[in-house]
Amino acid sequence: MYQEDIKSMLPSDISSEDSAVFVNNYIKNWATEQLLLDQAKLNLPNQKQKEFDALVKDYRNELYIEAYKDLILSGKIDTVFQEEELQKYYEENTNNFKLNQDLLKFRYIYLNKKFPEFDKIKAQFTRFDKEDQIQLDKETLKFKAYSLNDSVWVSGRDFFRQLPILKDEESKDILKEDKFLQQADSLGVYLIKIEEVLLRNENAPFEYAKPTIKQILLNRKKIKLSKDFEKEITKDALKNNKFEIYN
Repeated sequence: MYQEDIKSMLPSDISSEDSAVFVNNYIKNWATEQLLLDQAKLNLPNQKQKEFDALVKDYRNELYIEAYKDLILSGKIDTVFQEEELQKYYEENTNNFKLNQDLLKFRYIYLNKKFPEFDKIKAQFTRFDKEDQIQLDKETLKFKAYSLNDSVWVSGRDFFRQLPILKDEESKDILKEDKFLQQADSLGVYLIKIEEVLLRNENAPFEYAKPTIKQILLNRKKIKLSKDFEKEITKDALKNNKFEIYN
């Protein structure tokens, strides 16, 4: 080991005292590794060492090949998918997308106990038509906390995290569609409306499964392009006499 090797390993913002400790530990670890390696080469059977050398060679070749293919294919692969393509795959494979957690669509408002026009806000919150939504949006700065976007699926874990007044162990009674809750603590009042619920092991909704579907289809494209590229490079080598099969 040389001084230049150690310099390249040192963090840029390390102090003089810490650098001395770092260098000592690094040297000891390196020396221990080298000693163990020497002993392994002396004591392991030759056949076992040949197996390891073959594995290392195969792994090295694989790293080079995959890095090269990624470099070539990254500029060719189309990562854009039409909504119809994603929807079609989902419909054909719906049963493969099972939820591993509960999902909800909900909204809530957290108000001071003495909030002015509480009954009016509560009525707008429960009815929640377009005009109500507009009016509530104008009042959000007066709320202690809120989430009025009930069109997005949220995990049960995030639901209880946002609403600490509710307890996870009560979830069986709480997680029901079209359920309204009014809960008070020492600081204020929660108004909660659960619109939709999907429980663990039910089929995941399309919106929730969409990122996974995109990744599946993207992987399919990569595999096909990779195989096509392998065929192309072999065909080109045969054409240019860089590769020949003897019978």
